[in-house]
Amino acid sequence: MVVCLCVVALAPASAAAAGPDAHATQAGAAPASQRLELVLPLAADDGGLAALATAVTTPGSPQYEHYRSLGSLSRTFGASAATRSRVVSYLRRAGATGVKVDATGLFADATMSAGLAQRLFATRLTRFHGARSTRFVAPTTGVHVPGALRGLVTGVVGLSTQPLAGTPTPVRANSRFRAHAASQPASALPRSGTPAGCAAGAAAGEVDGSPATAGFTPNQYLTAYGIQQLHDAGMQGQGVRVALIEIDGYKYSDLQTFAQCFGLGVPAVEGFGVGVRHPLAPGGESTLDLEALDAAAPQLKGIDVYESSARASNTLRALTAPLQNPHRRPQVISASLGLCEPAVAGAIGTRGIRATEGALQMAAITGITVLASSGDQGSADCTASSGLPVPRLAVNYPASSWWVTGVGGTNLLLNASNQITSQIVWNDTNLQPGAAAGGGSSLLFRRPPYQKGVATRSRAVPDVSMLADIVPGYAVYCTAAHDCVSSRNPNPWQAVGGTSAATPLLAGGFAIVDQALEAAHRQDLGFVNPLLYELGRSSLAGAVFSDVLNYSNDIGPYLPNRGRPLGCCQAGSGFDRASGWGSVNLAAFARTALAFEPVQIHLSVPGKQHPLKNHAVLATVTCAGPCRVASSAVIRVGHAGRFEADSPIRSLPAAGSKTFAIRLSHKALDRIRSGLRHHSKVVATVYGITITGRRTVAFRTGGIRMRIKR
Repeated sequence: MVVCLCVVALAPASAAAAGPDAHATQAGAAPASQRLELVLPLAADDGGLAALATAVTTPGSPQYEHYRSLGSLSRTFGASAATRSRVVSYLRRAGATGVKVDATGLFADATMSAGLAQRLFATRLTRFHGARSTRFVAPTTGVHVPGALRGLVTGVVGLSTQPLAGTPTPVRANSRFRAHAASQPASALPRSGTPAGCAAGAAAGEVDGSPATAGFTPNQYLTAYGIQQLHDAGMQGQGVRVALIEIDGYKYSDLQTFAQCFGLGVPAVEGFGVGVRHPLAPGGESTLDLEALDAAAPQLKGIDVYESSARASNTLRALTAPLQNPHRRPQVISASLGLCEPAVAGAIGTRGIRATEGALQMAAITGITVLASSGDQGSADCTASSGLPVPRLAVNYPASSWWVTGVGGTNLLLNASNQITSQIVWNDTNLQPGAAAGGGSSLLFRRPPYQKGVATRSRAVPDVSMLADIVPGYAVYCTAAHDCVSSRNPNPWQAVGGTSAATPLLAGGFAIVDQALEAAHRQDLGFVNPLLYELGRSSLAGAVFSDVLNYSNDIGPYLPNRGRPLGCCQAGSGFDRASGWGSVNLAAFARTALAFEPVQIHLSVPGKQHPLKNHAVLATVTCAGPCRVASSAVIRVGHAGRFEADSPIRSLPAAGSKTFAIRLSHKALDRIRSGLRHHSKVVATVYGITITGRRTVAFRTGGIRMRIKR
């Protein structure tokens, strides 16, 4: 099925540029020498790429989970070689440096001075002083793609250096919130089995000398979500790589202290700069993400941290950076950053969004799972320069992408065995403005096929939810100055929350599921949403998901000068826009995925064979585990059409190979001989197939072409 991205045109197609914040003041012309890092989306085969992404990620499709390499996708669907060459040559001749086309073939990167950018894109760049002492430059006139690049480049991102507002940061309860915390049910959560030596972690710090609400410790949330069951079975992420997208840095020593406290291993962690020349200063966001991920999967093969600034061009590049790193392909990407959709449209434009969607589609086709937080401002995801939510409905991007699993937030009650007894949608706005789980309906994207029957016209967010409430929050160890510790709160043990904690926790859980699938010779999860929704509609939903029935993420009644609801979104039975399908039990999900995911198979075709003489095409299919397998051939005779021949189905009780003779009927042989007599080219494309118990195709390999001659 051909897929339309259906992006609403919220920015001019000629170029993408972010306008300055309404509260910013002009401070004169931009310095001509100021360095700008730009991203230029390229003309590419958007429709073909989207169609393949849908085919590869839809259960029951003949191409389901037939993953492709990034290089082949770039060559087939990215900008043409001629387009790439002309764009690179033009920008270099114009004086830009660092010019290159990225590995997806969807973007060109270039660095240039503000003076050069003004001349090339026929715009005026102005300095601005924004809220909270920010300084940036932005266009104050229209932006135009140079004539030599029209038809090759669809826009430009990065002419504005304004930091993207609203990027998620760790959410902490303020002192006013803490004063009311004792009345919240979560403050009385049991703490059974806290590891020895972690008293500091269990206490989670103080504010102004008042007792702080203790944060959840790993043994609690790992047990609650079934992850501890997987750990007990020896699966802690071994052999799997996860990438984190961040806008601040981390201290490896903080991660080590956290892990030592709770008896966890520490995977190899490596940082990569995206548009930044030096490692970023340690901050609370990266620290929270690393520690939540480490708790879930402490024996990962590696964690790659992609550090970027909050500028539009760098944020866009950061989302695709894990695809660019040779020999470090992650199975899972977790992004705790995001922005409300109207701000995304203003910052990178329609064309920038379309190109980013293309990169996310490529991630799906290569078998990578991408998760993103749904935001921490409830159903009003946009934030004003004052830091308060804007009173209008909006959702977070990239969580709203068709190709991303959006992760929302809940709060839990646990029993003495750390099992979930009840959970509600996270919404603490009555005590702290904006502290609530993101969710609602997309303004940019229509409903994806996998949401048919649970959403109306638009993409609904989130898909699932995990712990995010700031009371009690997660217990983390963070020594980052100002962001975590200060003279008022010198204790590095913090209680923090947010959907930016829920996301890496689930990413670690999915990494372990990939490990279990690999051990059983199954395909990786890849883009997981179609499977999640198939399970949500099935009789297995009650085992895999813990449904959230209560509370809303509507923050309208508690916003200053508002006092009435925004109209979205209330939790209820099954899927809803406040919590998705609810939280995930990873142990149950792993068992289910093993039954749903196809066995890895390999196809080979003997080079020397004589279909006309033997009345058959030969093919060998190798299964990595027990399977029911067959083979088929699609035969094309010149331009006279094509026909298909199938082998019988055979069962292999264990890993092994089976050579099939795909028999050709007398009618098929006559068609082939007739074509050859008329000098037509006859080609057979051979496939290997695994079959379900219902005799339907579970998985089909890529085709191998062979010429049939006399």
